[in-house]
Amino acid sequence: MAEAHSLDFSAFVERKKAERAGGVSRGDHDYSYSLDRQTRATFESAKPVELAVASTVRMYKQVWRGQLLGSSVKVSDRQFPRLHKIAQGCAETLGIATPQVYIVNNPTLNAATYGTDEESFIMVHSALVDHYTDEELKMVLGHECGHIHNSHVVYLTTLHYLKMVASAFVPWIVYPALIPLNAWSRRAEITCDRAGMLCAKNDQVAMRALTKLVLGSRKLYDEFNLEAFLEQYEEGKDTIGRYMEAFASHPYLPKRVLAMRVFAESELYRKHGSLGIAGLSMSEVDDRVKALLKGDA
Repeated sequence: MAEAHSLDFSAFVERKKAERAGGVSRGDHDYSYSLDRQTRATFESAKPVELAVASTVRMYKQVWRGQLLGSSVKVSDRQFPRLHKIAQGCAETLGIATPQVYIVNNPTLNAATYGTDEESFIMVHSALVDHYTDEELKMVLGHECGHIHNSHVVYLTTLHYLKMVASAFVPWIVYPALIPLNAWSRRAEITCDRAGMLCAKNDQVAMRALTKLVLGSRKLYDEFNLEAFLEQYEEGKDTIGRYMEAFASHPYLPKRVLAMRVFAESELYRKHGSLGIAGLSMSEVDDRVKALLKGDA
């Protein structure tokens, strides 16, 4: 990766008003979740978030790149070309440059995107590659490419470092920025699940890839009952535990699957998958998803 430049946050905000990552203009048929866009817009006037973004991205420049090059494996056309080709396909679908992918030795099923909007990278845990088919990896890498496509990366990097600071030092200092960033992150995940679906081009495969994250057992995948799993959402709606989601960076997984089902009914997704032209408008999709996620502060 090229050396990242120090981030001028004010210039960053002004630049993003005129352009977005990947050079794809927004329009009535944009797949992104409207509350994701609206929440990010409020960050421009949120001083704690602005200060956190400016400082933590500078920290990334000094620390993270060297750690990755020394402790993970960089994917390329010469190193794991199969994964590189999947990443290329997802990037092409979303209209962005192919991001740098690193494989990290880690037994948990996870992937993440960090960096800056000018220089983003995706970290994929080795266990996830072991558990996922190539078709399911399209959902994962498509989801992560969605973060890049929607200019999420600086905020994701900030959120990651703020959590590190909160756990290791003085949480009360970072909470004014951490709380709104977590709320935005939950909405950003809805956007990027849609990006993953567009890249996978199969909503059933995409939902299976997502539910594998909560299960994590090869012996149980074939017996997994999606409908029974989604019933857990209804059971949990009236419990106190639902309020803990407000402190999480991701919506509870049953909600995400249900939101994906709504997007699968959209005209945008159906056209993309050559499933016909009839379907919900994106405003109708977002209204349904808002109702599904209500109470997600």
